[in-house]
Amino acid sequence: MQAAARKPRTNHLDLAQSILDVARQRGFKQGARLPEQQIASLCKVSRTPVRAALRLLADRGLVERDPEAGYRLAADLSSQQAALPDLPTAEEDDLAEAVLRDRAARRLDETVTVSGLVRRYGFSRGTVLKALKRLADESFIERAPGQSWLFRPAPDAPDALAESYDFRLVLEPAAILAPGFQLDGDRASALRDAMEALLALPDPSFDTREFQRLDLEFHAMVAEGSANRFLAEALAGHHRLRRLPGTIPGASVFRLRQSMREHVEIIEQLEARQFEIAADLMRVHLRLSRSQRPRAANRGAPALFGKIRRPVR
Repeated sequence: MQAAARKPRTNHLDLAQSILDVARQRGFKQGARLPEQQIASLCKVSRTPVRAALRLLADRGLVERDPEAGYRLAADLSSQQAALPDLPTAEEDDLAEAVLRDRAARRLDETVTVSGLVRRYGFSRGTVLKALKRLADESFIERAPGQSWLFRPAPDAPDALAESYDFRLVLEPAAILAPGFQLDGDRASALRDAMEALLALPDPSFDTREFQRLDLEFHAMVAEGSANRFLAEALAGHHRLRRLPGTIPGASVFRLRQSMREHVEIIEQLEARQFEIAADLMRVHLRLSRSQRPRAANRGAPALFGKIRRPVR
């Protein structure tokens, strides 16, 4: 009997996804070269794991090997409609995803143990420990006294969601105003193009999952641009929690469109280095999102959006 194919290493899978994320963020077009040294620099790793990750992507048809020019991007990442095949997952990744789904659905208590997860999911103790380490690295869970692990609070209930917005109202404008803020211009441009493409769709075709992806990527970009490492790390950890199922509040398509236009306006002010204006717009954006009341858009401070005169560049 033929042995089952060995699953790729988790770090290679993570790096493969990071390569796709970097290519999308920087607006790489189909056919663009992917030099190993450039990718290693962008992903902050050595060239050796980059080669393994590129081979993994080539196996999935996402990149192609050119004997003379190295690897090239084979997929069109610019279109939200592009259906990319899923990357394979390591065993511990499958388990980590199952644990997060069950916690979001309240099928798991706030505290879990290794032995309890082994019994529930049927994986080995080693795989469970690897899954828990992965969740801990991503700030979803933390060690508790004894043999227990404790899920960190997620903004998946009304009170927690309100606290999440309060937290972000303090830190996100501060991240922009911290001296030395640096916007990744290529990433911002590609992100704005994707947002405008989504806004161009009629309401029946408006993709709420694409909105969620762009929303998370926009706020992550702002966090990563801060020169204050403590602000950046606090926001990055919080945005990871926002990726959990059930943590993005429901809203009308009208509000989602409004929110996306606010993102675009903030990006434009960041590009113009008008950081005070961008921080003010971020506060208004977060307050509007917290209220979830689209009718408030035409009263008071929210009218700032679309009415600020852009400085001459």
